[in-house]
Amino acid sequence: MDGPFYGFLPIPPPPFSVAGRVTGWVIDQAAGFLRSLPSPLFAPPSRFFFTMFVDNIRIHARAGNGGNGSAHFYRGKFNPHGGPDGGDGGKGADIIVRVDANTSNLKAFFFNPKVRAKDGGHGTGRQCSGKSAPDLVITVPPGTLIYRDTTWVPEGAEGHAAELPPSAEPAAAEEEEEWLADENDIFEPGSEGDAAAEAASRKRTLKQRLDEGVELEMVADLTNVGEEFVLCKGGKGGLGNVHFKSSTHQAPTEFTPGVKGEEGMFYFELRQIADAGLVGFPNAGKSSLLGKLSAAKPKVAPYRFTTLHPMVGVIEYESWKRVTVADIPGLIEGAHENVGLGFEFLRHILRCHLLLFVVDMAGTEVRDPSEDVATLRQEISLYDPVLAKRPWLVIANKMDLPEAAENLKNFKQRFPRVKILPISAETGQGLEAVKKELYQRVLVKGSSDQPLSGS
Repeated sequence: MDGPFYGFLPIPPPPFSVAGRVTGWVIDQAAGFLRSLPSPLFAPPSRFFFTMFVDNIRIHARAGNGGNGSAHFYRGKFNPHGGPDGGDGGKGADIIVRVDANTSNLKAFFFNPKVRAKDGGHGTGRQCSGKSAPDLVITVPPGTLIYRDTTWVPEGAEGHAAELPPSAEPAAAEEEEEWLADENDIFEPGSEGDAAAEAASRKRTLKQRLDEGVELEMVADLTNVGEEFVLCKGGKGGLGNVHFKSSTHQAPTEFTPGVKGEEGMFYFELRQIADAGLVGFPNAGKSSLLGKLSAAKPKVAPYRFTTLHPMVGVIEYESWKRVTVADIPGLIEGAHENVGLGFEFLRHILRCHLLLFVVDMAGTEVRDPSEDVATLRQEISLYDPVLAKRPWLVIANKMDLPEAAENLKNFKQRFPRVKILPISAETGQGLEAVKKELYQRVLVKGSSDQPLSGS
């Protein structure tokens, strides 16, 4: 219709008469009153559309059960004793997890955390097998880790759950010390390091949010588009009585029921795959920098915590080469104690080969840039010591402001051996130098031919 929308109902234009005009005025007044109410029932449709980002979720998955075999006997004209002809049951559906490039997060499981596959059909007479159920395929984004809860027991299962181990007491935090950054204080991915510490870091972030006593076993790390993993296998179909006939047992009534499909409680955790990660305090200019370097369109605003979920941008080079950069929400001091957004999104840079610390060199937030970097390094070290040993450099943003030049001199005295790239995301100053540095570190050195799937 050509008429205006009042709430959700399209109203046709009123006729050109006094009664029609009065009716239209009444409708306008009523619609305005309904829109002013706080209830979302009368809100415009645009208010119901919002962006949800889910990067960790618990789901309960159950594959399909196999169909039962049939104990049927053939009965036909002129053949009253035709013998057994019961067919086999069909196979239950598998639950397959497939990596899809068009899936950005795990929000589909937020509304449907119970994944159920169809059961196989039962066998019938004339040795007709039951219909096998089609496999259920669920899609996840690249970089999804899948954990199985080994302490979970299905309802009604015989026996009792294994005794839950006592929760380990957190180790006392070490005293913070003043330090100077050193180029040797890095951990190159793929080099010889503490394998146990690196393996523990794979589960650390997810286990922090789990209930006490839950034990997890990582069963899959899906990083490549199109990669598939069978989460739960469907049950096999049962045998019909035709399999039990013999010369001495010509009228068997035995059959076997279908096998139950696999069932379990799983935790999905998304860790974005990127070559470099932007880390910094809120309002340091990370989103502005990502928007200038790539075609990504992150939200930019002059207030803190504008970025509420990670975003990945792609920097294009010649010869079809590219570098991916991840932008995560800002960190503040005390993030390891869940201050601000806490460590909620730091898992998304665990796969990055290079950390880019974006610093407000002009100090527009009334902070010392040197203390900002020291605080960020300390918070990352408290989060994951392995991540803190990755190669890193500093991007000095907001150099177009007058206070930035003096702060940069003091910053270089505090960090004499750290690579510093002065830029201005607002004016575009120094962006080419950032692209060249990423090209040299990521592409030329060949350190990111394969993403860190084991971090």
